[in-house]
Amino acid sequence: MFRWGVLSTAKIGVTLVIPALCAADNGVVTAIASRDIAKARAVADRFGAPHAFGSYEELLASDTVDGVYIPLPTSQHVEWAIKAAEAGKHVLCEKPIALHASEIASLIRARDTYGVLIAEAFMVYYHPQWIKVRELIGSGAIGTLRHVQGAFTYFNKDPGNMRNQVALGGGALPDIGVYPTVATRMSTGKEPLRVLAKVERDPDFGTDRYADIMAEFDGFDLSFHVATQLAARQSMVFHGDKGYIEVQAPFNTGKYGHARINLHDAGHSQATEWNFQDVNHYQLQAQSFARAAQGEDVPVFTLENSIANQRFIDAIYRAGESGGWEEV
Repeated sequence: MFRWGVLSTAKIGVTLVIPALCAADNGVVTAIASRDIAKARAVADRFGAPHAFGSYEELLASDTVDGVYIPLPTSQHVEWAIKAAEAGKHVLCEKPIALHASEIASLIRARDTYGVLIAEAFMVYYHPQWIKVRELIGSGAIGTLRHVQGAFTYFNKDPGNMRNQVALGGGALPDIGVYPTVATRMSTGKEPLRVLAKVERDPDFGTDRYADIMAEFDGFDLSFHVATQLAARQSMVFHGDKGYIEVQAPFNTGKYGHARINLHDAGHSQATEWNFQDVNHYQLQAQSFARAAQGEDVPVFTLENSIANQRFIDAIYRAGESGGWEEV
């Protein structure tokens, strides 16, 4: 069994990821760390983890842990992923793993130097919903893909929330803009060539609260918007000349409905539906990561993939500032 340690008692870990780590068929949560030992002990007791530490350094020094899950604020991801690698621990780090593509090179060096696995926690990469979308596009089910349209929005104006704090790496693009970009890239196997974007920042927080993006790929375009101060919505549509695919609840199943795919023909007269109601992509992610860390040849989201996706986000920021097209 792969022995997990968790750095921090962040909400996403407690509510979504730690339960999935516990449910995985090849792993167990053995340690929780927090700068507040009482919080660490409370979460450890909640999930039956035998060890609680009052510092992240103590957990990394422990021989009871094979790898760590890092749900710290985005601005701390690179620092603690490298520290974990130096301690010989495998690393599954929340997205975005870095705020700039250039920062990921240091993670690749740490991965290769210390012989550990470091991966960004894009749970959608492991979801059969998205594997099916890729299969449908690749098989020509919608003919020639010409346009992808996406949206990911929610409303949050809490000044104490890390998503609204520049110093912690907050903003719509780091938090949720990464999802339409990675979903399009992994479904089509293609990379963006250039982008045009409008990026609007909150006058009080300084974070990007809204972004409207057009990206040009070889053969098709992607248009999507993300926002931290709009009504909650998620959508992804892949439109070809012989049909189109609607991806329901594409990123957060449950809160935005259950995961399903609708394939429509060119005349909108026939539709085929696939449902994925009982799938926990966080659990699938945990199982794949643990198997890869233990030497099995299973697909994981690589740091090279992370660089490509972050270059896309970096280009969107540049386009928002320049007002013109920017190459990725």
